[in-house]
Amino acid sequence: MRKWTDLPQELQTEEVRKYYDVLKKKPISRFFKRAFDILFSAFLLLLFSPLFLTLAIAIKVDSKGPVFYRQVRITRYGKQFRIHKFRSMVVGADKGSQVTVSGDSRVTKVGKLIRNCRLDEISQLIDVLQGNMTFVGTRPEVPKYVATYTPRMMATLLLPAGVTSEASVYYKDEAELLDASQNPDETYVQTILPQKMEYNLREIEHFHLGHGLKVMVMTVLAVLGVKFKGKTVGAKK
Repeated sequence: MRKWTDLPQELQTEEVRKYYDVLKKKPISRFFKRAFDILFSAFLLLLFSPLFLTLAIAIKVDSKGPVFYRQVRITRYGKQFRIHKFRSMVVGADKGSQVTVSGDSRVTKVGKLIRNCRLDEISQLIDVLQGNMTFVGTRPEVPKYVATYTPRMMATLLLPAGVTSEASVYYKDEAELLDASQNPDETYVQTILPQKMEYNLREIEHFHLGHGLKVMVMTVLAVLGVKFKGKTVGAKK
């Protein structure tokens, strides 16, 4: 973990300091979290290699374009990286809104299936192994949305972006929440993102490997159809 004075200027704020001090006091938890990320992602990449091949073939047969969608996202300390996601939309879909509603016409036939099963995100195991992501942490946003972060939200950039999180579990049907909106981008930034960030910031306050394992189990159950009701998390300024 970087020294406070080595952090990007936008992170050296009073709002971020509280969360920085929490993480700084947990070097053992941070070490084991990274060790777990490396070992488990390598194991799963090997285990799921046949599935990766099957998905790659299905995507190529279904529509023109690359197997992976390599969109720019933001991770630890504001670093940009190109995320690995199995392509579930037509080429050029990101030229429009960067949030997806249910029934989105940009989603391909195979894409609809793999999105429902969250299989489009399984390729992020590559990003975890590379160190750009972790299994449990704040979902990586595009620069456009990171630019809207409040000073307090910036604290989520003290850790690598995550494949899943409590917020991801409780907002699994996020697309449906955006359906009724005439401006999904605005609704996401003004309503959904702040609510999700409360969960993300709380996870930093209670940072430990055991909690991460619990969230991973919840994620698997959510994919299998189990519904989780979010706890009330008060917003703070």
